[in-house]
Amino acid sequence: MIAATASQTAAAPSFRVGDERLIKVTASAAKKVGSLLSKQGRTNGVLRVAVVGGGCSGLQYKMDLQDAPANRDILVESSGIRVVVDPKSALYVTGSELDYVDALQDGGFKVKNPNAATSCSCGESFSA
Repeated sequence: MIAATASQTAAAPSFRVGDERLIKVTASAAKKVGSLLSKQGRTNGVLRVAVVGGGCSGLQYKMDLQDAPANRDILVESSGIRVVVDPKSALYVTGSELDYVDALQDGGFKVKNPNAATSCSCGESFSA
């Protein structure tokens, strides 16, 4: 099951719960996201992963820390981290793995995406 409807109250946002078949977070990425959430005082926060137009290959990833899922989001818990993806971005990230490389050169968050047909030489954008 990739996504199922979550129970909700009248005031709570309507989101679905998915699993790691949508997006998986490595232990290294989970540690870094957990540290960033803690620094911002968002111990129950989420990492938003989105795909937006732009970059040299046409599409690029956008990541942001937020307090909670928004309406229509898909929530995935992976390696102890809560990740949210909007339905449109889910079409592009299904099956992806989010990793974090702690290195002086070429470090940072990396997305291994099986749906990317091509990517640019800098690794920051892709086409599907």
